[in-house]
Order: sequence, then C-alpha cells, then structure tokens
Amino acid sequence: MKIAIIGAGTMGHGLALVYALGGHVVALTDSRAETLATAPSLIEAACRSLAEAGEIAPDWHATQGAAAINCVPDLAATVAGADLVIEAITERPDAKREVYTTLDKLLPPSAVLASNTSYLDVFPLIPPARQARALIMHWYTPPYLVDLVDIVPGPQTSPDVIAAMRQLVLDLGKVPIVFRHFISGYVANRVQSAIALEVYRLLDEGVVSAADIDNSVIHGLALRMPVLGVLAKADFTGLPLQRDALANRTYAPPPVRGRCDTIDRLLAAGNSGVMSGRGFFDWQGRTPEDLFRERDRRLLALKRAFRAVGPLQAPETS
Repeated sequence: MKIAIIGAGTMGHGLALVYALGGHVVALTDSRAETLATAPSLIEAACRSLAEAGEIAPDWHATQGAAAINCVPDLAATVAGADLVIEAITERPDAKREVYTTLDKLLPPSAVLASNTSYLDVFPLIPPARQARALIMHWYTPPYLVDLVDIVPGPQTSPDVIAAMRQLVLDLGKVPIVFRHFISGYVANRVQSAIALEVYRLLDEGVVSAADIDNSVIHGLALRMPVLGVLAKADFTGLPLQRDALANRTYAPPPVRGRCDTIDRLLAAGNSGVMSGRGFFDWQGRTPEDLFRERDRRLLALKRAFRAVGPLQAPETS
C-alpha cells in the first residue's frame, strides 16, 4: 500500500516509521521545510532504539527504511497515487479545512482520508464527496512503541473502510479500538485529561513538587494499570470499597479552567519542554534526539517485560 502522511512533526515522522516497518511505501511532507528536514534524523534515532532492543534488524534503516520513507516537499507529489492519506497537522480547524479542500482536488475517489486528530471533530471540515472514505485514525506518541489506535467513523463513513483500516492496524501489530461515533478525546485522552486537570491543580496549589507528582503516578498508579487497567483493578479492590470511596470523597474534581498558571509561567520564560531543554524539569542541555532515544529505550524494556506478563482480563460480556 502507498501511504502519504501530511505533517512530519512529532506524530507524522513516527507514523511514517510505523507504516514503513509494516512493509508499506510512505511519502512524508510538511508545510515547514525545517520540520521536514528534521524528520529523517528523528526516524533514524528511533530505528537505532528499536534495533538495540532487538525489535528490528540492525541494518533495517539502511537497507529498507531509507528506501521506504520518502520526504517530499510538494503536497501534490506526496499524495500522487496514494491509497491512504493521513493528515497529522496542527489541531486548527482552519488549517485542516484548507488541507482537506486541497486534497479533494488531488486525490482519486478511491483514496482513504484519515485524520490523526486528538480532540477535533474533523468530519464537518471534510468535503462531502470524501465523507464515505474518511475516518479518524488516532495514534499515541511515540506511535512505533504505543500500540493503541482509535478508529472513528464519521456519519457517512463506509463500514467497509472501517473494517479495512481496522485490519490494517491489526496487521501492523497494533491494538485498534473502533468507536461507534466521534467523541472528543476518545477514551485514553479523556482519562489522561482528567488526571492532568488534577495534576495541574495540585501543581498550582503548591501541595507537592513536579517530581513528587510524577513519583506518585509512577510508583502508585503505573505498576497496576498495565496489568489491571481501571475497572479490573476496581474488581480486585472490591466494589463495596469503590462505592464507599465515592460516597466519602470530600473534595470536588477540578473544573476545566482552560489554563494552568504554572504552564503559563514556564512558557513565558521560553521553557516549552524537551524541545527547548526545559519545561517542568531541566533536561540538562541534552538534545531532543538523545532524550527521545532514552525514553524509547526505557519504554522498549517495559514493553518487552509486558509481553511476558500480559494484562489480566476477563472475557467480555454483553
């Protein structure tokens, strides 16, 4: 399958690698020349991490990857002959509408158009003639390590398209979750957002440090969640205790403020996170490529261990 990816940033370059590893030919583009120019080095760094973990052959990038992923500066050339076009650009409705309008003139009727949007309902932005073959395929970063993929139909999306894209995700070795209809944030992002609201409130209130918050999650929540999730964990704790905990809670969940004072202060100081070298933490002058590689190395070690352990799941019931 020929796959075109529009947007070569944090998600786009990772998606290019995922599909290339699955044996597909990928064309990658970006409206920002500097972003497109950076993508090959990020892909190569990810391949080194995967090779060191034994996930791919040591020479895969040199012998297959470099040929399978083509960085193309021109949008029309990128999507020419594509079977699947993935939009992974900024989360702005105006920008997405503009891209979809342009793609409508470039793509054959048979092409599938997928958006990687996290929260935006893109279906009203897509031209009517494309609706039957349009859907959301939302991945999580880094997509070459995180297996979850949200597959969301629009009001007019053909069931055959959903079935084909679900099978494509399965063939890539990933875990598709097929939704009945669009909901902003899906499941994982909604849970993550609920956690983030509480975390940012605690941070702004100065109850504990940023490191203390992360340690509470890492050493308190994270060990059980890969094996039990949330609802199976509740079963093991016991539903009577869950009921009592809900009844006895003495604080209200934080409201959606739309901002965090701590984040605003950090951004005002030019500290945007790993890409700038500082965010909530000082990353000690290490390059983004180095930090991404270190993150990936640890995630790969955890993923190998999880394969051996696996989740504890009961059979689904209706």
